[in-house]
Amino acid sequence: MNEAARTAALQRLDALVGEWTMEAAFAPGVTGRAVFEWVLGGQFLVERTEVPGAPDGIAIVGPDRDRQGYTQHYYDSRGVARLYAMTFDGRVWTLLRDSPDFTPLDFWQRFTGELSADGGTISGRWETSADGSTWEHDFDLTYRKVR
Repeated sequence: MNEAARTAALQRLDALVGEWTMEAAFAPGVTGRAVFEWVLGGQFLVERTEVPGAPDGIAIVGPDRDRQGYTQHYYDSRGVARLYAMTFDGRVWTLLRDSPDFTPLDFWQRFTGELSADGGTISGRWETSADGSTWEHDFDLTYRKVR
């Protein structure tokens, strides 16, 4: 990826930067927190999440050199480490885990979130698959921008 393409890819992620509340459909009334911020001179985007009753997490995102997307490195307080292929076109955010990484691939995962026109809400859903072809809804996840 040339420098101009890398810069454009990183600039698309600016829409995610800031503090967000998180609400998952499986835990009504429980509100988590996500913070997206640039690190290392703006070369990577970091997401930190805290949700009562769920593992705390950190994700590091950078442009994928072989595609027009990104790679997200995910880690959480359980010791889980995963790699996701990620896309974000300024409106639709996707994550996909479809191959073994730091751990065996016991199940496939994908997330699709849509950023509202005003940039204040991401309405998303997680799905899982036992075989990579038949997908089941796991849970809805909504982000609301605080600042």
